[in-house]
Formats: sequence, structure tokens, C-alpha cells
Amino acid sequence: MKKIFALILTLAMVLSLAACGGNSGSGSGGSSTGGDASPAPADGDVEIAVVLKTLASEYWGYVKTGCDAAAADLGVKVTVVGPGAESDIEGQVSMIEQQIGAGCDAIVCAPNDAGAATAALQAAIDQSIPVLAVDTNVGISGQTCFVGTSNVDAAKEGGLWAAQQAGSGAKAVVIYGQEGDNTSNMRREGYEAACSEAGVEVLAALSGQNTTDGATKTMEDLLNAYPGQINIVLCHNDDTAIGAMNACKSAGVSDIIIVGFDGNESAVKLIMDGELVKATVAQQPYEMGYQVVEAAVKAVKGESVDEVINAPVQVVTAENGQAYLDNLAAMKG
Repeated sequence: MKKIFALILTLAMVLSLAACGGNSGSGSGGSSTGGDASPAPADGDVEIAVVLKTLASEYWGYVKTGCDAAAADLGVKVTVVGPGAESDIEGQVSMIEQQIGAGCDAIVCAPNDAGAATAALQAAIDQSIPVLAVDTNVGISGQTCFVGTSNVDAAKEGGLWAAQQAGSGAKAVVIYGQEGDNTSNMRREGYEAACSEAGVEVLAALSGQNTTDGATKTMEDLLNAYPGQINIVLCHNDDTAIGAMNACKSAGVSDIIIVGFDGNESAVKLIMDGELVKATVAQQPYEMGYQVVEAAVKAVKGESVDEVINAPVQVVTAENGQAYLDNLAAMKG
């Protein structure tokens, strides 16, 4: 009986000490990992979710490649997802919610509609999960970082180049992207600013729905509305530029300057082949993908992250197209 009593007493003391040890971080001078705080995860345990506008385009494929490269270099897990089309706003919101629910350490988003994505991303901020934007700014309060290009300034560069090529008295149309999309609004603003500065009349601005087929139909409508008057077509992206080109070729229009945006390999090859697409405003999608994952990992670790990380652009034409293609090939490895 004495042995049993001693054993019970010993067990009680052990449990008491364990309970005291579990609270050691809550007092003054305790470890910073106690209480509600937790230590930063090791690299191999970091999970970053990236929700892009879509994965069904060359441009966003480059962003994904950059994200994947950063994941490999940094030794972290990165999941990259996106809807089938940039017009699928609800689908993207569902993906954001799914990634947050799966327990990511940070989430990166290129919103198809910043307003629609805000509520879903707010849930991450409420859980102290870092939220970062890439290419298109979300602008939500509490956002950690935006990695991207000044779309207004970049589009203006493309517009000024086209105006210089077309000469005085030129007339232009703008085929912008998804209605209400912030990136589309900014690129349209940049194109129109360039035309105003260069004395180019903008005949009309219409949505091409961010797709080749959508832009083809829009360009057909513009050619019918302004026969023989359009000298310049300023496009939201390269897929839009290709759609505009297809419509012009079908209509037998050859004396026209089409400018795309994104710097996709397919568009640059058309430029080099002497097609109607004469230039594309090239962002650095691979670098943006890489940089935003780098920033996300720093945020997870509690390190300082710049609120804005700017990515450079260049206007790619027949003169510098081959050097640009060589650089793309090098990035792909």
C-alpha cells in the first residue's frame, strides 16, 4: 500500500511540473514563442498558395514558372492555381477560399476582380495570414506587398511608340480587357494618355473580354464602324492583339499597327515574322512570380517586406525581338 501511495504521489508531482512547464512562456521575460505567438516555420514547412487570373495563357504560365523556380530555390512548397478564364471571377474567389481553408502560410493573388476577391482575402488577414498581390493590385487594407508593373506607365510607353510609327493625324482604337478589371482600366488609361499627348484621336474603346475570339469579334465591329480610318490598335494583352490581327487579315486590312501587352513569345514571333502585330509591351512575368514568392516567404518568417516591388517593362519590336526571345529561352532553362 505504501508503494502504491508513493507511486501516485510521484505521478501527481510529474503532472504538476508538466503543467507548470506548459505555462512558462506566458509570464514576463518568457520565450517569444509562448502564449499566442509561434515560431516561424522552417523552409521545408512553409506553404505558399498562389491564385492567378488563369493558367490558360502563356503569360500566366511564365508567372507560374517563376513561382515554381522560387519554390525550388528556397525549398518551400508553392501551390499555383487559377480558373480556366479571366472572366471566371466567382471561380477564382472559390479557389482563394479553398486555399485559405487548406491552411496555407501566405496567399498570393492576381485578382480578376479586386472587389470580388477582397472579402475572401480579408479572411486570410483576419487569421494573420500574409496576403500579397502580383501583377494586379488588390489594395486591401492589411495587404503585405504588391509585386507588379505600373500598368498606366507601361501602356503609355506602348502607345507613344505606336503614335511615333503612325505619324501625325493618326487615329486609334483601344481594345481593353474584362469590364471592371483594374488592370484593364489602368492600361486603357495609359494608352489614352499616350494618344492625347501625341495628338492621336481615339475613335473608340471597347472590351475584347481578354480572349482572342472576343477581340476578333470586337475588332470586326470596329472595322465596320470606322472603315478605312483606323491606323493603330492598342490592345489589353497579346491574346487580344492576335484576335485583332485575325479580324484585320480576314477583312483584308494590312496598313495598320497593332500593339499588344505582356511580351508573350507567340506575339514576339509574329512581330519578327512581319505580321500586323508590330509591338508588345513586355512585362517580366517570370520575375514577378519569383519575386512574389520570395516576398511571401519573408513575410511568413516575420522579415521586412517592401510594400511595393516594381517590375520593369520594355516595348518589344522587330529591332529588339530576337534578344528578347533569347532571354525568354534562357529563363525557361
